[in-house]
Amino acid sequence: MVSVLLSGLTAFAIVRTAGPAESGAQVVYSPDGQMVRTVNLSMSDYPDFTYAAENAVEAVVYVQVTSKTQQQYYIDPFFRFFFGDEGQPRENIRRGSGSGVIIRPDGYIVTNNHVVANATEVKVTLNNNKTYDATVVGTDPATDVALIKIEEKNLPVLQFADSDKLRLGEWVLAIGSPLGEQLRSTITAGIVSAKGRSMPSDDGEFRIESFIQTDAAVNPGNSGGALVNKTGELVGINTAIVSTTGSYTGYSFAVPSNIVKKVVSDLIDFGSVKRATLGVTMSRIDEKTARDLKLDSLDGVLIHEVLPGSAAQKAGVKEGDILTAIDSTLIKTPAGLQEKVNGFHPGDKAVLKVLRDGKEHELKVTFQEGADQIGSIEEDGTVMFYGAKLAPAERGVKIVDAGDGRLAEAGGIDGFIILYVNDQKVSKPEDVIEIAKKSRRSIFIEGVTSTGRPGYFGFGKDD
Repeated sequence: MVSVLLSGLTAFAIVRTAGPAESGAQVVYSPDGQMVRTVNLSMSDYPDFTYAAENAVEAVVYVQVTSKTQQQYYIDPFFRFFFGDEGQPRENIRRGSGSGVIIRPDGYIVTNNHVVANATEVKVTLNNNKTYDATVVGTDPATDVALIKIEEKNLPVLQFADSDKLRLGEWVLAIGSPLGEQLRSTITAGIVSAKGRSMPSDDGEFRIESFIQTDAAVNPGNSGGALVNKTGELVGINTAIVSTTGSYTGYSFAVPSNIVKKVVSDLIDFGSVKRATLGVTMSRIDEKTARDLKLDSLDGVLIHEVLPGSAAQKAGVKEGDILTAIDSTLIKTPAGLQEKVNGFHPGDKAVLKVLRDGKEHELKVTFQEGADQIGSIEEDGTVMFYGAKLAPAERGVKIVDAGDGRLAEAGGIDGFIILYVNDQKVSKPEDVIEIAKKSRRSIFIEGVTSTGRPGYFGFGKDD
C-alpha cells in the first residue's frame, strides 16, 4: 500500500492492490484532522500491452545485410618509383543487421534505407525462425525508408494506423532486434514524448523529417522495427537515437506511419517515390518574429521565398505570408509542413490557409513534381535535381551529392562540374532547373569531372 497526501481541502490516499478493488471510496481523517479520501486501484487500472505485443511481434523480422566496399590503399612514393601505381583496391565484406515489419501477407517488408543501403545480400528471419533471401524493391533516402520482399504467402502483417492521431503521452511499444540476433524480437514500452521532431544533420543529405519521439528503449539493430500503439497497429518505423555513447540514453525516433505508408505505396506502384513540392523556403515563428509581425501565436511557418513557377507561386503565396494550415491540418513547424506536403502526389489539390497583413486567406494549390523529379531550392541555397544535390561552383554548377535518383543512374557522380545543359551554358543551380523545365523530352549534361576530365551524360525527362 502506498499513501500519498495531497495539499488542498480534500486529500486523496491512493492505494494499489493486487486483487479486486473494493467498491466506493472510504473517507478517513489524518492525525491533524484533515479529511482524506482513500481510492482503491487494482492492477486492471494499468495499461495491458500483452495483446498488442503478442500479435505485433509475429510481423517483426530480423534483417541481415551483407555489403561490399572498395578500399584503396596508399602507396608510398618510394615504392611507387620502382613499382608504379599498381596498387589495386581491396574488396571489404561488411555485415550488419536491423529489423523490418511485414506489411503485406505476400512478403513485402518495410525497413530503413540505412539498413539495406549498398547491400549485395539481404536475408530475413521471421519470428518462427524461418530464414529467407530478400530482394530490395526500392529505397527512399529522404525519409530513410526502404522496401524489401521475400517469396512467401499468408504471412502475419501489421496494419497501418493514422500517425496524425497519436497524442502526446500515449503509450507505444518498440519491437525489433537490438544489438543483434541474440536479442531478436525484443519489446520495450514508452510514451510519445514529442511529435514533428527533426534532427541536425551535417552530411549534406536532403531529408524529410517529422519524427515521433518516444522514450521506448531503442538500440542499434532496432532500426527498421515497429513502433505500435496499444491495439497493436503500426504507428511508426524506429529509425534513430540521440546518444553520446552509441546506445540508448532515453530518446528514440520513428518515421510516422503516414509517411511510411505513402512511400512504400509509391515504391510498389511506381518503383520510385512520387514526391510533391510546394516550392517555398521557410522558418519557424520565434518570439521576435511574432512581436515584429504582431502575431498572437507562434504556430505556423514564415515564408521567406517563393520559387518562381512553383505550386506556391501559382496558388498566390507571397513572401512574408504565415502559412498556418493545409486543408484541415494545422501547420506549426517546418517539419510539420514537410510531413504534410510529403503525403501528396504531384497533381493533388489542397487548400492553403495563410495570414497576410493580419487577415486570413484561403488559397487553392495544385502540387507539382518533387525534388527528385524536377528540382527545388533548399533552405541552404542548394538545389535538389532528379535526386542529386547541386551547388554553385567557380564556373558552372557542382554536383555536391549525386544521390541515387535518375541523375545518378544516368552517370552523374559526386564532384562533377556541370557546364552545359542541353547546349546552354549554366552558371548557377537555378539555370539547370529552368533549362530542364523547358525541355520537352530529354536532358543532356556536359561538364568535367573533379579531376578535370571531360564528361557527359543524359536521360529522358519522363523515364
